[in-house]
Amino acid sequence: MLYRRFGRTELQMPVFSCGGMRYQYKWQDVSYSDIPADQQANLEATINRAVEVGINHIETARGYGSSEMQLGKILPQFPREKLIVQTKLAPVADAKEFRKTFEQSLSYLQLDYVDLLGLHGINTAELLEYSVRPGGCLDVVRQLQAEGKVRFVGFSTHGSTDVIVQAINTNQFDYVNLHWYYINQWNWPAIEAATRHDMGVFIISPTDKGGRLYNPPKKLVDLCTPLSPMVFNDLFCLSHSQVHTLSLGAAKPQDFDEHLQTLDLINRASEILPPILARLEDAAIASLGEDWVKTWETNLPQWEQTPGQVNIRVILWLLNLATTYDLVDYAKMRYNLLGNASHWFPGNKADKLNEIDLQPCLRYSPHADKIPQFLAKAHQLLAGEELQRLSQS
Repeated sequence: MLYRRFGRTELQMPVFSCGGMRYQYKWQDVSYSDIPADQQANLEATINRAVEVGINHIETARGYGSSEMQLGKILPQFPREKLIVQTKLAPVADAKEFRKTFEQSLSYLQLDYVDLLGLHGINTAELLEYSVRPGGCLDVVRQLQAEGKVRFVGFSTHGSTDVIVQAINTNQFDYVNLHWYYINQWNWPAIEAATRHDMGVFIISPTDKGGRLYNPPKKLVDLCTPLSPMVFNDLFCLSHSQVHTLSLGAAKPQDFDEHLQTLDLINRASEILPPILARLEDAAIASLGEDWVKTWETNLPQWEQTPGQVNIRVILWLLNLATTYDLVDYAKMRYNLLGNASHWFPGNKADKLNEIDLQPCLRYSPHADKIPQFLAKAHQLLAGEELQRLSQS
């Protein structure tokens, strides 16, 4: 395993982390007696495998149902100083409720402290306010740090880059969990801001949200040769020194194996990546045209300023991915979350275009005349059964 300094925490963080939202039994709290023995055995085998290969950062959340409880049956078996344990709690208006929820998490984990406590889902200005205002959730975290129950505090986010940068610039957090990978590099300014503040940078779900790379389409496989799409994406992320760790949402012990192939390649990233990156860009230009590839995002409105709150940027992005790399299943999965995932994946689908006039909000786009028909095309290609986030299932 390779390790990187996790910003000002000074923790030596493995470049892969063991994310805790795939191996748990239920997305809801259950009694431990209700957890099937084979389910718990699989979780314990997954943790043992992670630690065996040097992945000593175990990451979970109160919102991951039975994950904390199940981890609490195995984490105390390891030397405590050898593990880096993170859990996450949603910021709420009532700081006393936040404190109570943390105590429940610590009890489930059967630990005296967590190394990292993340405020889970600072996706909006309101949730940031709950976190940083006087008497808010961060004040509770400072109390917990004084009591020795929390070492470092960070936040996770699915929010807009502007909200993420605003949270980072409070200088109240030691690290950030955010999305950033080859197919979605929008949050690079947030990573740059985190670097300026010497914060740890943890990439959320690079394999699943990065294109469902555990089941890639043949076109993407061919374009990423000689690497698999999964290893390519890992190498792309880790070739940037500002990125410290990638979360691997392992569901079973074998799920680490392909990722581990990346470790021997990191020192050769500058040699290996350029030909693949060139092929991926050429494929986009061949499919979409150079003008569109280089300017499609120019002056697009935010979803909040769009009639019907249509998330134009995300919909066009998904259409681009489906068209260029055959990431149709991924695009369908993300598209059908629109309208159902609240602030975790905001905005609506393009299913009511005949009821709204988009031209005023597109007046500064160089593609104003094309975008409505592209949105209609995206809806025709991607619409299907409405989906919910896993934690809502």
